[in-house]
Amino acid sequence: MQCRLKQHKIFAPSKLYETIWDLNSNHDLSSTIADLNKEMESVFGEPSSKGPASSASNVYMAQQAQFGTHKGVESPVGLTHIGSTGEAQMVDVSLKESSKRTAIARCKVILGKKVFDLVLANQMAKGDVLGVAKIAGISGAKHTSSLIPLCHNITLTNVRVDLTLKPEDFSVDIEGEAVSTGKTGVEMEAMTAVSIAGLTVYDMCKAASKDIQISDVRLEHKTGGKSGDWYREK
Repeated sequence: MQCRLKQHKIFAPSKLYETIWDLNSNHDLSSTIADLNKEMESVFGEPSSKGPASSASNVYMAQQAQFGTHKGVESPVGLTHIGSTGEAQMVDVSLKESSKRTAIARCKVILGKKVFDLVLANQMAKGDVLGVAKIAGISGAKHTSSLIPLCHNITLTNVRVDLTLKPEDFSVDIEGEAVSTGKTGVEMEAMTAVSIAGLTVYDMCKAASKDIQISDVRLEHKTGGKSGDWYREK
């Protein structure tokens, strides 16, 4: 007796993955997966819960969760500076709303008693340590996007840098504030301001001591933007 088998259109696994990952096509991914599962069901007689199409869907969803964004679709979690294939990228902020944004950062420069006394008496060979460091910090904030590759070039409306001598531990406390009205935050500008100010203090004083330490660079407070206000816990 001659057996006649009904012909079915069977997709090879490689073809299935090719279809799933052809993201430049006009087919909706969910519809494509559903169609492929129907094909598998017609061949094997039961829903394909573990077939190639289902596996490809699981891989796709795992990548969505890992990278956070894909073809303009945002996820509530994920690193915003990583693209869909793991490469570094600049975040597109064009759809964000403008708002007033502020950020305050701090750092400490531990001078030691000898250098502290020289700075306090304004007797360093290079001149006014605190005055020069203040200007350097303001300038640093304005050049943040040139120093940090993926930072946006934003217009700052104000930058404040304050340096205070602390005799209790022979240090300089540096506080920086950056303010802008725009579509992205100014945390990096504030942190760059205090970092550059701290490095400038070191440069002004290094002839007197190489033991100076810059420490505790940190964000203290930020306002504005989608994430709202944030304060460092004391």
